[in-house]
Amino acid sequence: MITSLPEATPPPVPEQGMDVWFVGNRSALFWLALKSGFWTVLTLGFYRFWMKTRLRRWYWSSIRPGGHPLEYVGDPLEKLLGFFIAVVILTFYIGIVNLLLMFVSFSFFQSSFVGYFASFLGVIPVWFYAQYRARRYVLGRTRWRGVRFGLEKGAWGYAWRALVHWVITICTLGVLWPRMTFWLEKYKTDRTYFGSAKLVQGGRWQILIPAAMPFAAGVLALGGLLVWMIYLAPMMPGAEELLEDLMDTAGAALRLNYIPSGWVGVWRLYLFIPIFMLLIYGAVHYRFVSKRILTDHKHSEGVQMRSRLNGLRISMIYVLGTTIAYTILLFGVLAILGLAIGLLGPEAFFEEQMGMADPLGDLPRWMSLVIIAVLYLSVFLFWSVLHHAFVTYPLMRHMSVTLSLVNIAGLAQVSQRARDEFAEAEGFAEALDLGAAI
Repeated sequence: MITSLPEATPPPVPEQGMDVWFVGNRSALFWLALKSGFWTVLTLGFYRFWMKTRLRRWYWSSIRPGGHPLEYVGDPLEKLLGFFIAVVILTFYIGIVNLLLMFVSFSFFQSSFVGYFASFLGVIPVWFYAQYRARRYVLGRTRWRGVRFGLEKGAWGYAWRALVHWVITICTLGVLWPRMTFWLEKYKTDRTYFGSAKLVQGGRWQILIPAAMPFAAGVLALGGLLVWMIYLAPMMPGAEELLEDLMDTAGAALRLNYIPSGWVGVWRLYLFIPIFMLLIYGAVHYRFVSKRILTDHKHSEGVQMRSRLNGLRISMIYVLGTTIAYTILLFGVLAILGLAIGLLGPEAFFEEQMGMADPLGDLPRWMSLVIIAVLYLSVFLFWSVLHHAFVTYPLMRHMSVTLSLVNIAGLAQVSQRARDEFAEAEGFAEALDLGAAI
């Protein structure tokens, strides 16, 4: 059980602004994630609450505004108990509410589709609720210079606002996505505290429009290419009536490297490659450049933030890091496959895959299930280790070192705030699979 340290007087605030340092080492993070993941596999997933706590403490201690490290004081037992509480509540929802929805669906519509769809819609506000609660818990367990962060209550308010903004965004075909991003972030930021200092999100939603330009350009390029290929200069006669057949034939043409008879300008299919690359870059660019813009407009009384985050650098981290992680994971899966063939022999192995042999030999059924569960957890946990080392680590390092605090005179007037208590911690986020990220 973690005991709280005695309150100490914060170090004096410097007269000028302060930069943010990042002192963590990638190899140390890799071995920490690997060891924690090993224990998580051995405990069939129960150690993941301790794994997440240890990783957060490592990341937080590596981020040092003005040379003073952040502290994460969350308790893994809080996470475990909160997870059980959330599972009980969600089990009631799934077991009772879904049963009622299915009864109504069959009674009035003679179909289960309406019930399943209504059940899915019912989970969405809980999903947004869990997002807000998870952020509140993390902030409530974070300290800097001995002073706690905090987030006011308002999870259900965030949930219904998120639903409204999503409806507006979908109805406008994504044109007002920057508006949704700004107002949801403003709702959370305006309820965020560092000690007694309240954070404010300034600016207007229109400041995010430039960040969305690369993605918008990709969408327009994709639409223009489709109009060109289907209506203005069709590759195949009658393509506008046979769009599905066109896409199937185009895929076969690319795979087999041949040109079907009657097709014109097949080379245009290769234009999809740079367009999809532009869409990926645009999505990553918007996600993080919007954070930079919003950060530049965050302030408190006597405190101002500045971010020099580079969108191109972030995109390179995502692409290269994900490629490295997937490549290593692919080689690992192939190595396991080769080992299985070597141990069983090619004939026995392929008979096993076709269901003609007894899986895992003469092992008891319970042992077979345990081995399958351990291998299942190992695959996903190994991916988690690689993701930490090659994606999360460089992203947090870049976001940290490009952040600075200016006009920080207001920090001298900050006083301590009361500790927030949480009955379910991040339980809903964990139960809804929102708790995997740091």
